[in-house]
Amino acid sequence: MVIKHALQVSTKCPKLDINDTLRIRVYKQASLSFSSAFKPPTMAEDGALQVDKLSISDTVEEAEFSQRVLIRSILGRPDGGAGLAGQTLKVGGWVKKGREQGKGSFAFLELNDGSCPANLQLIIHSDVAPLGQFTPTGTCLHVEGVLQIPPEDKQGKQSIELKVSKVLDVGAVDPAKYPLPKTRLTLEFLRDYVHLRPRTNTIAAIARIRNALAYATHTFFQKHGFLYVHTPIVTTSDCEGAGEMFQVTTLINDAEKIEKELIKNPPPSQTDVDLARGVVKEKGEIVAKLKSDKAGKPEITAAVAELSKAKENLSRLEERFKLKPGIPKKDGKIDYGQDFFARQAFLTVSGQLQVETFACALSSVYTFGPTFRAEHSHTSRHLAEFWMVEPEIAFADIEDDMKCAEAYVRFLCQWLLDNCLDDMEFMVEKFDKNAIKRLHMVAKSNFVRLSYTEAIAVLEETVSKGHKFENKVEWGIDLASEHEKYLTEVKFESPVIVYNYPKGIKAFYMKVNPDKKTVAAMDVLVPKVGELIGGSQREENYEVIKERILEMGLPLEPYEWYLDLRRYGTVKHSGFGLGFERMILFATGIDNIRDVIPFPRYPGRADL
Repeated sequence: MVIKHALQVSTKCPKLDINDTLRIRVYKQASLSFSSAFKPPTMAEDGALQVDKLSISDTVEEAEFSQRVLIRSILGRPDGGAGLAGQTLKVGGWVKKGREQGKGSFAFLELNDGSCPANLQLIIHSDVAPLGQFTPTGTCLHVEGVLQIPPEDKQGKQSIELKVSKVLDVGAVDPAKYPLPKTRLTLEFLRDYVHLRPRTNTIAAIARIRNALAYATHTFFQKHGFLYVHTPIVTTSDCEGAGEMFQVTTLINDAEKIEKELIKNPPPSQTDVDLARGVVKEKGEIVAKLKSDKAGKPEITAAVAELSKAKENLSRLEERFKLKPGIPKKDGKIDYGQDFFARQAFLTVSGQLQVETFACALSSVYTFGPTFRAEHSHTSRHLAEFWMVEPEIAFADIEDDMKCAEAYVRFLCQWLLDNCLDDMEFMVEKFDKNAIKRLHMVAKSNFVRLSYTEAIAVLEETVSKGHKFENKVEWGIDLASEHEKYLTEVKFESPVIVYNYPKGIKAFYMKVNPDKKTVAAMDVLVPKVGELIGGSQREENYEVIKERILEMGLPLEPYEWYLDLRRYGTVKHSGFGLGFERMILFATGIDNIRDVIPFPRYPGRADL
């Protein structure tokens, strides 16, 4: 009989899944083995063992695809790993701190493998291997040893340590050259070492939080019956109509190749081409004469072969003769017909338009992937490459859209509290003391809803009472970050959903309201970052959306396929986009968006 009991973990490692937590095997007439460092088991009033008070000797398995035990599976146990004392196992990771003790007779090492924030303490004696190679920060170790309980006066931070008996592998570090010393480093400094910065506590914690939010995203939408759709990165449509897109073209590379080729092998002259044409004419006349003279088949076949060679040579010469240096043009404009896709193409700024095609057939869908914006901005809130979560829901209006957005954000916040509390505690300690409070607040809040017109009225009233904003407040403006933060952090102290924005400041695909002045758009605003989500009910009326495209000064041709969704079986539908990095900023309290994405791209930087 196997009893599984999930216990609350108070260590600095995430709570294990129920299948990973303490497994207690209870057999008839069997005795339980307890670590000597813990008190004997206590009994409840009904005589049953109080399982959550016990430290049970147990086994821990190696990772299925790696020759090591995850440090998380040791330190993340309810007993902090104490119940594993006496077990021999292998671990691997990178040294965070190392120091020799006892006049060089042994060394203490703090090892981290990235599975949790906490480090496993190793003790290694000089008779196992020379100690100097192990202590530098950044050294990679793969070792085998026996878990043991530290002496009572050393049990402050950890309930268990590993006494190393065998060193399996060492990735040495020269401390004089290693760019990440033990001293605290600024996040700005670490951007120059994007290939090494995951080894720092902060970037590692952000990576685990990012992973948890990605997992939570898929969990939420799959739970609610959404289909995950992969939308293209290369597109011919401008979703936002802003024109700040990265162009995808092979014309420049092709032009450079042609220029090099023409320098190496100059093109034929007109005389060369004319001579080749003369040869073709001459060979053709020979073939014609042989046929008219009724010559033998072998003779005619040989003449035809000579003619074919002459024609092939002429074709090659004519093709090379047409080669011109530079980018090809037609009617004074770049000829994109000669480009790779035979038309202009870009990196996508949003997968929304494409994912709508699946929403108009499969009902509830979402896409989650990278998007790009060629905006020369150096602010702490902008990236050239960033990730978006974009659900699209058929048979849904703006009200349904707001409900889904609110439920999703609350789900993400609760997920971090349930599954990433150790990393969030690190963020509270190092960066933002209110980070966990903010997650609790959003997870439990009913978001405030007010129309754009009401929001402007609130801000205007604030101004009339003496509050000053850098950006002018009047109906028709796009709310600035300072306005959004005032609404969420000062006025309501809650997430806020603003809806029904002026038509003139929103995209062409948003549904026009009956007043003809506003569209059924909504933004979810949260403390710390302001706008987190932007969404809308989409315009399903063919004539209206066609007129909107023309109003925005966009050509119809690239959007004909999008108009087809309204021509054939149109359906009411809505959707939104969540900026994934903004969600991480909100959760962690980190100030700069460049620090919450693994490989930040921004003007002047695209490392790796």
